[in-house]
Amino acid sequence: MGIGVLGYSFAALMYFLLSVLLLTNWRGRIEGAYLVTAVLVTCSWAVASVFLQLEENRVTALVYQLFEAGKNVAWFVFLLRLLKDLRQAGGVERGFFRYLPSVVLGLTLLLPFLHILRGLPSFNPVWSEIANLHLLIGHLGFSIVGLALIEQLFRNTRQETRWAVKYLYLGIGSLFVYDFFLYADGLLYRQIDGSLWEARGFISILAVPLLVVAAVRNPNWSLSLFVSRRVVFHTTTLLGAGFYLLVTSGVGYYIRLYGGTWGKAVQAIFLFMAIVFLIMVLFSGQIRSRIKVFVNKHFFDYKYDYRDEWLRIIDTLSSGEPGAQIRERVIKAMADLVDSCGGALWMLDGSGKYSCVSSWRMPRFNTMIDANSSLINFFLDRDWVIDFQELSESPRVYDNLELPQGLTNFELIWLLLPIKHHANLIGFIVLKEPRAPRQINWEDRDLLKTAAQQAGSYLALMTASEALARANQFEAFNRLSAFVVHDLKNLLAQLELLVKNAERHRNNPAFMEDAINTVDNAAKKLGRLLAQLRKGRFEKSEGTMFLITDALRQAVEQHTHFEPRPVLFLETDGLQIAADRDRFTDVIGHIIKNAQEATSDTGYVKIRLSQQKGMAEIVIEDNGVGMDQEFIQERLFQPFETTKGNAGMGIGVYESREFIRSLGGNVEVLSEIERGTSFILRVPVMMSSGQHLHTNSIQEFEVQH
Repeated sequence: MGIGVLGYSFAALMYFLLSVLLLTNWRGRIEGAYLVTAVLVTCSWAVASVFLQLEENRVTALVYQLFEAGKNVAWFVFLLRLLKDLRQAGGVERGFFRYLPSVVLGLTLLLPFLHILRGLPSFNPVWSEIANLHLLIGHLGFSIVGLALIEQLFRNTRQETRWAVKYLYLGIGSLFVYDFFLYADGLLYRQIDGSLWEARGFISILAVPLLVVAAVRNPNWSLSLFVSRRVVFHTTTLLGAGFYLLVTSGVGYYIRLYGGTWGKAVQAIFLFMAIVFLIMVLFSGQIRSRIKVFVNKHFFDYKYDYRDEWLRIIDTLSSGEPGAQIRERVIKAMADLVDSCGGALWMLDGSGKYSCVSSWRMPRFNTMIDANSSLINFFLDRDWVIDFQELSESPRVYDNLELPQGLTNFELIWLLLPIKHHANLIGFIVLKEPRAPRQINWEDRDLLKTAAQQAGSYLALMTASEALARANQFEAFNRLSAFVVHDLKNLLAQLELLVKNAERHRNNPAFMEDAINTVDNAAKKLGRLLAQLRKGRFEKSEGTMFLITDALRQAVEQHTHFEPRPVLFLETDGLQIAADRDRFTDVIGHIIKNAQEATSDTGYVKIRLSQQKGMAEIVIEDNGVGMDQEFIQERLFQPFETTKGNAGMGIGVYESREFIRSLGGNVEVLSEIERGTSFILRVPVMMSSGQHLHTNSIQEFEVQH
C-alpha cells in the first residue's frame, strides 16, 4: 500500500465521520444541507482516488474526474449560498454573480468531455496533448474560481463576524490553494507530479478540524455541534507535545549522525533532558493557563464551558467537611474561575464591620472595613467586580472610588468581588493576580458575579448554622437551668412548710425528729442535683437494685402533709428494678403532688402497684379536674407547658416521662374533664423476690402522720 492510498483512505474516513456528525445534528436549514452535501461528495472523491491508485483504467479515471469536478462544484454551491446571504444583506455587488454560474457550469461539463477525448485510441496525439493541456487549465480554473469565492466572502464579511467563519475560509481555501499549486506545476511540466498528487490526501485531512470549528461557531447553519473545551485543550496540548517530540527526535538524529564518537552519548543526554523539560512544561500551571487563554481566544465564541464551570463550582463548594472550611472553599472556587493564585474573604461581623475571616494561598489581612465605607457603599450601589489595574488607570470608571488603606498597600491584589445574599452584602473576596496575564471582560464578570451569588447562599447557610448552634447551646443551658429551678422550687416548698409548722410544734420531739429528717432529705437532694448537673440531666443511671414498694411508700409518706392524703394499694410485692432510687421516688412524688393539686380535699389520690407481662405497672389515679385529650396529646409532655399559671413551670411531667423512658419503660395518661386523671407508669422488672400477693387480697397502706 503506497502513501497515496493511505492518505486518501484516511481522508475518506475523516470526511465520512464528519458527514455522519453533521447529519446527526442537522435541523433542516439549507446551509446545513449544502455543507453536508459538500462533505459527502468530498468523501466520495477520496474513495475514487483510492480506487484510481489501486487499479488505474479508463473507468476509474473517468469516475475520478467526475468526482473531482463534483467536489469543486459542491463547495462552490455552498460558498455561493453564503455569498447570497451576504448579498441579501447588502454586502456583495451583483456583478460578481453575473458570469460565475456560467463559468462553473462550463468547466463542469468541459473537463469530463476533455478526459474522454484524451483517452480515445483513435484520437490524434497532438489533439490529445491539447486536450490534456486544456484539462489541466480547467482544473486550474476550478481552483481560481474557488479562491475568488473565498476572497469575496472574506472581503465582504463584517469585521465583527469574521471570527465565526474564518476557519471555514481557511479550511476550504487551503484545499483550493493546494489544487492551484498542483495544477499550476502540472501545466508548467505538462503532467501532474505524482508525489504532489499522493500528498493531496493528507492535505485534505487538515481541513477537517477547521470545518468542525466553523460548524460549531455558526449555529445559524442549524448544526448544533458541541466540542468540549476540555477536549480541545487536551488535544492542543497533545498536538503540541507531539510536535515537540518530533522536533526533538529530528535534532537527536542529527546529533548522533554528526556527533562523532560522542554522538550516541550526547543524543541520550539531549533526549533525556528534552523529556524532563516536556514533563515540567506539561505540569506547569502557568503554561496550562496560557494554553487555556489561547484556546478560549481562538476556538470558542464564549470563553467558558458553563456546564463544566458550574459543576466544578458546586463540587468545590460542597466537597469537604461542613463548617468554617466552607469559607476557604468559596475563595478557591472563585479563584479557579479566573486562574487566580489565591485570595482572601471578608465577612460582616457582629460589630458592623467587615473583617478578613479566611484566606487561601494568601496572607491574612488585619484590616477592618467599616460598613459605611466608600468600598461597601460602592458594592451596594453598583455590584461591580473591581479590577485594580483598571481602577488605577481609569478611576473615573469607578467614580473615583477610594479603597481602604489596608487594601491599597498590597501589591498582588487583582480583583475585588462582592458577595451578596438577598440584596445584602455579606462579604467580598480579594483575588490575587493569575498565573498568566489576562484581561477580564463582561463574560468573566458575569460568571464571577453569578458564582458569587451561589457562594453567598453557602456562606449565609453556614452563618445561619453557626447561629443556630449557638442558640441551641443557650437553649440547652436555659433548659437545664429551668430543671434546676424546678427542683429547687420543690425543695423550697418543703423547707417553707417545715418552718411554718415549727411555730406550732417546736416543742414536740416527734416533730423535731421529722424536721431533721426533712432537712437531711433536702440536703441529699441538693447533692444529687449538683451531681446531675455535672453529668447531664437525663443520662441513664446504672443505679442500684431496690424494691419498688419501698420507693412507693417513701413517696406516699412525703406527701401525707397535703390533702387529699394518698393511699397505696399493692397487688404484688417483691418487684425490684435497677435505677437511681431517689430520682425514681421524686418522679412518683411529683405525680402524686400534681394529683393532689388537681383534686379537692374531699377527693382521693390512689396509687396501685401490679405486675403485667414482666413489667411493673404503677397507676396514680385521682378524681380531680381532669384534662382534655387535646391538651394531653399536644401540651402535657411539652416543656414549659402548664395549667397552674405562675405557680408551675411545666417541667415535672416532661422530666418524669424522660426518666421512665431512660429505664426502658413508658408513661400513659388517661383523663376526662371533671372526672379525674390516671397516670400509668410501666417499668421493666429486673428480678422478683419475696411473696407475690393474690390480686383478690389487696393490701391497703395509708400512712398517718
